[in-house]
Amino acid sequence: MKHVWVYFLISALVIVPGIFSLVRFGLKPSIEFTGGTRLTVVDFSSSDMVTQSFQEYSPILEDQDSISITLKLKNISQETAQAALDPLKEDSPEIKITSFESIGPALGQETIKKTISALVIASAMLLAYISFVFKQLKYGVCALLATFHDTVVLLGSFSIIGHFYGVEIDLLFVTAVLTILSFSVHDTIVVYDRIRELSHKNKKTDSLSLINQAVTETMVRSLNNSLTIIFMLVALFLIGGETTRYFSLALLIGTITGTYSSTFTAAPLLLVWNKTFEK
Repeated sequence: MKHVWVYFLISALVIVPGIFSLVRFGLKPSIEFTGGTRLTVVDFSSSDMVTQSFQEYSPILEDQDSISITLKLKNISQETAQAALDPLKEDSPEIKITSFESIGPALGQETIKKTISALVIASAMLLAYISFVFKQLKYGVCALLATFHDTVVLLGSFSIIGHFYGVEIDLLFVTAVLTILSFSVHDTIVVYDRIRELSHKNKKTDSLSLINQAVTETMVRSLNNSLTIIFMLVALFLIGGETTRYFSLALLIGTITGTYSSTFTAAPLLLVWNKTFEK
């Protein structure tokens, strides 16, 4: 922990580009948050003709290959979508809609509110619980700052990925964020619990030595535990289905940053807190 500012610098090098991307580009929300319609059309003769059929509904191309095209539109009914394709059946008799998803704007706004509420409630409960268990507010505050570090890294990463590769965030992404909060806190509590045990046994030892010893004794355990999860998530990302690909990527990014922050963010924050109040 002698190089505590180096760890903060490493975190800043990862966080700052993500924050810039969040401010400049934001996140790319799915229709679960914005409302609208997503549909997939197959067996068409011309993708341009399909897009032109939905021109009045502001179509956005999301995915396309030789046999299918996926569009995101304003909120419309399935009957309206089918009627828009009817004129194309002369050239493409087999044309049809194979996937249709529609969410109203009111429901999308409600989803955003519930997502924000879930994150705020989870953070408040973590702060209260950790502070209560360790009998000191500093443990709760530092642990919450470490989880905030992981959340910002994850949001920034998906902002960059969304801008350059068109990846959207959906409810699975929200699930991944909440999961990472719990995982990060789990590893942080292991480190903090060891710091508390050592502080009770060695009351005359300074904070730097106590935290160094606690980190050294828990690092191998945390690393081994995280690697088993990382290997599984890598496999899931590489060979899993399209619907879970970016969910597993979010968990993978969060697991890596959570493992790092538990040792090199949460512990240094506690050290800085101790030194500040000692002064």
